[in-house]
Amino acid sequence: MKITFDFEKPLAEIEGQIEKVKQVEEKNKLDMSATIAELEAKLHEAQKEIYQNLTGWQKVQISRHPERPYTLQYLELMCDDFIELHGDRTVGDDKAIIGGWGTMNGQTAMFIGHQKGRNTKERQYRNFGMANPEGYRKALRLMKMAEKFNKPIITLIDTPGAYPGLEAEERGQGEAIARNLLEMAVLKVPIICVIIGEGASGGALGIGIGDKVMMLDNSWYSVISPENCSTILFKTWEQKERAAEMLKLTSTEMLKNKLIDGVIKEPLGGAHQDPVAMAATLKKQLLKDLKSLSERNIDELVTERIDKFCNMGVVEE
Repeated sequence: MKITFDFEKPLAEIEGQIEKVKQVEEKNKLDMSATIAELEAKLHEAQKEIYQNLTGWQKVQISRHPERPYTLQYLELMCDDFIELHGDRTVGDDKAIIGGWGTMNGQTAMFIGHQKGRNTKERQYRNFGMANPEGYRKALRLMKMAEKFNKPIITLIDTPGAYPGLEAEERGQGEAIARNLLEMAVLKVPIICVIIGEGASGGALGIGIGDKVMMLDNSWYSVISPENCSTILFKTWEQKERAAEMLKLTSTEMLKNKLIDGVIKEPLGGAHQDPVAMAATLKKQLLKDLKSLSERNIDELVTERIDKFCNMGVVEE
């Protein structure tokens, strides 16, 4: 069953009309190609009108689409091969964060990313993409390994936030994320971070310090989700649309505020409409950035990385 958001209902109506015309054509052996072409042109125009004028909340909805590509799907589509590595060597293996060696067109890199699930069982197994401290410590272990072998790091971010459970706090959730921020800032290899879906709070930032920080067009990046922001400010979830606009969490706003380095366009309607095309676009961008970063002096790269994040939020009066 196709999932349709409220703002997509006009598209669903046109798609329904196209399907009915096709059924009539098949049943009565009539040539309805002109009518179908007219409706498909109408559908395309409606898609452009809707998807090019999305609100912040509508982009949040698309970023959470259950058919949207997740990290493992991107790795399967982009990499010639991928070897997953497990465990933080202290507590265990956090399934919400995956990582390992992968190659794209002969270029080896350490890939690290959040992973969600497609069904209830998978979501529970992946803890809904919410990492525990051992997930961030696993990520750091793999980053250190990449630095040891002088290989670039690519992170794919898609999380509603770090896991907020009591046991996660007892095992040092805040310290694990803070440690990653400190270590990633000075790693002597190129780092590229891409928000592919949800980029919420420290859960996203824990693998989000890089020389290049990119966002897919329909992803979001913020210190808090619209629902939780609405709950705190307005004492209800009902103002989540308003909160999404206030947070300026879209890729367009993030780029405008110089908090990211670029936006990667998605297929019309979102990455879930054509995962293969989306993966090809992402791969092309990653290879381009890896080439340019690899040509840079690493000490200068680290200095610029530190300066970039230190300058964020600075206001002079």
